[in-house]
Amino acid sequence: MTRGRGGDEVDTQTPLPVRVAVPAVLRCAIEVLRLLAGHRLRLPRRRVGTVLWFADGTSARIYRETVVEGRAAREPCALVVRFRLRGVRGIGHSLFRAESLLNTPLFAGFPGFVAKWWLAADERGVYRGLYEWDGPERAERYARCLWWILALVSVRGSIGYTVLPGRHRDELLPATSPSTPSLVRDEWWHPVAVG
Repeated sequence: MTRGRGGDEVDTQTPLPVRVAVPAVLRCAIEVLRLLAGHRLRLPRRRVGTVLWFADGTSARIYRETVVEGRAAREPCALVVRFRLRGVRGIGHSLFRAESLLNTPLFAGFPGFVAKWWLAADERGVYRGLYEWDGPERAERYARCLWWILALVSVRGSIGYTVLPGRHRDELLPATSPSTPSLVRDEWWHPVAVG
């Protein structure tokens, strides 16, 4: 929520207009081509396989990481995005994880993108992306541009995001084991344990 005119709260959990989102995604894809040509996109494996438990009682495994080499967040911001794919079950989840690498041009070239952990579907079929951005406004702009693309393949009402200014992505990982998490149902974005 942000403050609008007159001090009223305005829900920003909506997509940007298509006329804004489409050109932004196209510019992103062009930037990804430049990053690939410069060999700056990396897929480190340090955290791949790590399981995160969330405050809503679900867990998900990191199955991929994408980083832009040499890019750091001067104004760090963590972003957590969630969605549930429409009609995907069983082996469909494995196929989505395999093809999802092709979705890299939809995010890695956005201004401020630093890194992303791709999380597999949790027990409720919800996917999450845990990002690091340089600047909370840039993170929110990306999430609101991405909304249109996610809406094409996601269950209605399942898309959401949380912007956490001043936080590095790694700072969201707790030091606790899975046996000690405390649950807060509305904090779907909050990792409470790492396995």
